[in-house]
Amino acid sequence: MRTIRSIPYIFLCLLSQTCFFQASFAQEKIKSIEDLPEGITSFGGAVMNNRIYVYGGHTGDAHSYYESGQNQTLYSINLGQPDKWQKEGQGIGLQGLAMVAYDGALYRLGGFHAHNKKGDKHDLRSVTDFARFDFESKEWKKLTPMPEARSSFDAVVHEGVVYVIGGWAMNGTSNTVWSETAYSLDLKTLSSKKEKASWEKLASPPFQRRALSVGAQGNRIVCVGGMQQKGGPTTKVSFYDLKTGTWSEGPALPGKGMEGFGSSCFNVGGRLVVSTYGGNVYRLSEDATKWEALKKLDEGRFFHRLLPIGKERFVLVGGASMESGKFYDVEILSAK
Repeated sequence: MRTIRSIPYIFLCLLSQTCFFQASFAQEKIKSIEDLPEGITSFGGAVMNNRIYVYGGHTGDAHSYYESGQNQTLYSINLGQPDKWQKEGQGIGLQGLAMVAYDGALYRLGGFHAHNKKGDKHDLRSVTDFARFDFESKEWKKLTPMPEARSSFDAVVHEGVVYVIGGWAMNGTSNTVWSETAYSLDLKTLSSKKEKASWEKLASPPFQRRALSVGAQGNRIVCVGGMQQKGGPTTKVSFYDLKTGTWSEGPALPGKGMEGFGSSCFNVGGRLVVSTYGGNVYRLSEDATKWEALKKLDEGRFFHRLLPIGKERFVLVGGASMESGKFYDVEILSAK
């Protein structure tokens, strides 16, 4: 049997490019995607190797949090044949977490675990967990934990570095502590066997917000909306300049405060796209000075995930609305 080492390098490059273009072409042709196996909010989502992955999240009634009401399954669906979600593995029940993909690996960050049973007094505790999914053992392997516990935050990977911003730390019956810090970790320093890496502290954000969304465009990390420690929900947008390491104020989302609460954003074709509580889909202008209206949906969702499935297409997965409850359907949209 021929090993991969015997294949000429140029052939490998061509094969890799062919697979990439085939995957991109398949993604652009997708007409529909099977509904989620269960309704979830405040979960982690990522796209990798032509598959959508979701993990964690709240499956119970609104504002009622308990151990059995937290999803423990990592689900995936093949975008080449998007007619069935499959179970990849299990883990601890978490919500308010983030999940990112980089270089063929899937990473889970933070969130909170409900230590109470249904009907009991809430005992919710944020975690410092940072883990990578092992596709051979079907288990989450722990990596260097985050310096601080946090949930209701968000994370984004930009040029191989993951950025963690926002959120708070719940401590059971103790006081909840709003996060005043932001961190990064270079995923390029990790490998399939290496588990230790260094978290780097960024300049302190000039805000304390949770239930925000975090994305990237150009040399900026973009923090969209959220719930403020003081002042309620907001449409404020903050930029972190990767060249200077400084924070600045960006263009606020159109509309009132709830538009920024529980939003989701991702870079689609080089531009940041955000989906809001009010059913509005906006795209950040090329010069990052304003938001351009892309779509107005029949019904908005929040605490969902916006994920790219091609250069110009993306999906809205999970989440809920106050009127109709949790969403099971996966909505396919275009950034054109």
